[in-house]
Amino acid sequence: MLSFENIDIKIAKSFKERFFGLMFKKNINYGLLFNNCNAIHTFFMKDKIDVIATDKDDNIIKSYKSLKPWKILILPKSVKNIYELPKGTIK
Repeated sequence: MLSFENIDIKIAKSFKERFFGLMFKKNINYGLLFNNCNAIHTFFMKDKIDVIATDKDDNIIKSYKSLKPWKILILPKSVKNIYELPKGTIK
């Protein structure tokens, strides 16, 4: 099970939350969880983010530190959840 100290994780549930994610945000201080997702983009992001991709049991499959804006991540089908986190979360 993943644990993040001092970071609120919001679940992106609605179409709007999933579509916009962290786009257009500066000074990001919370994370977003995308359930049943194995691909994201960082189009229109104002800041770099850290990304963690997990399987259905929250075992980490892949992680990315300081992912720059204007990138696309298409991950293996085994990825079931993606966490978008403030840059510097992954040590």
